[in-house]
Amino acid sequence: MSESKPQYLRSVLESIPAYKPGKKVVGPEGRSIKLSSNESPHGPLPSVREAIAQASAEINRYPDPGAAELTAALAARLDVPEEHLALGAGSVGVLQQLLAAVGEPGSELVYAWRSFEAYPLLAELSGMTSVRVPLREEVHDLDAMADAITDRTRMVLVCNPNNPTGTTVREDELTAFLDRVPDHVLVVLDEAYCEYVRDPAVPDGLDLYRDRPNVAVLRTFSKAYGLAAVRLGFLVGHPQVTSAVRKTLVPFAVNHLAQAAGVASLAAEKELLERVQATVEERARVRDALLEAGWTVPPTEANFVWLRAGEDTLDLAEACAEVGVSVRPFDGEGARVSIGTPEENDVFLSVATEYPRRR
Repeated sequence: MSESKPQYLRSVLESIPAYKPGKKVVGPEGRSIKLSSNESPHGPLPSVREAIAQASAEINRYPDPGAAELTAALAARLDVPEEHLALGAGSVGVLQQLLAAVGEPGSELVYAWRSFEAYPLLAELSGMTSVRVPLREEVHDLDAMADAITDRTRMVLVCNPNNPTGTTVREDELTAFLDRVPDHVLVVLDEAYCEYVRDPAVPDGLDLYRDRPNVAVLRTFSKAYGLAAVRLGFLVGHPQVTSAVRKTLVPFAVNHLAQAAGVASLAAEKELLERVQATVEERARVRDALLEAGWTVPPTEANFVWLRAGEDTLDLAEACAEVGVSVRPFDGEGARVSIGTPEENDVFLSVATEYPRRR
């Protein structure tokens, strides 16, 4: 017998699909290559693992609620005042805190689409109305996004590089856009993949936020720093924004292991960024191979590539799964493929370069 939905549950939950994480598949002889989540293929450096191990001896105690040591180290690394920082459980956790601070029924959130899949879910949970502005040739259409702003708009999200396409907006375009945004609207630059950017025309959001009170920058330790499992992200913004975000943080959400790992990772940053450079070089190799095979792959500044696979998308994903490789398909649009190790990438390329596409 089916049960009706309890009246004490919010009605909005009926229309919100659960977030779907990257799929893991198992192929021949137990092979499992996960290129469906934008993770680093490299584990934490030895110094970071040691810091986590030492911190694990203290997990019977609550973590520092203000993450003082990590906040100080991060402020020094980014050259920002400590009060300009707010931490959370991954950048998506910080975004949820941010939406809790600005969102209410009747207010609007503007963002490009397709972009990060969590945006519409978090918007609806906060009570905000999503205003999705279609990408133009897989790039943010900033003019259309500016036109979409109304008196009800509270916040605009610009994902740069964009997930899942890897495309970017350049400094002149972004500056012109910010000049059009009214003061009552907060612009959040989601820069989860900023460490992988090599195009000098792509701006550093920290340079843009400093003299713009309604601009904030969202970043994470999950990707380049290889700390996806411990959940650590942060927002850089002006105190009126960061203080509000700190108020919406669940107490002790930034756990003790995450804080220790973050401090150690900042100290080992030179070594970590060498690994990032290796991923950037692999990104170029994978994209070149796909282009040579006839795929349409836009330039990417992230740790993944986007194949414009159209009607072949799901079939390509299944062909990859048959050899133990998982990719992230978006039915009828394309597939996002994270950059793994050279050996993992070669297995993917063996499928993609031989795939018999429909014309």
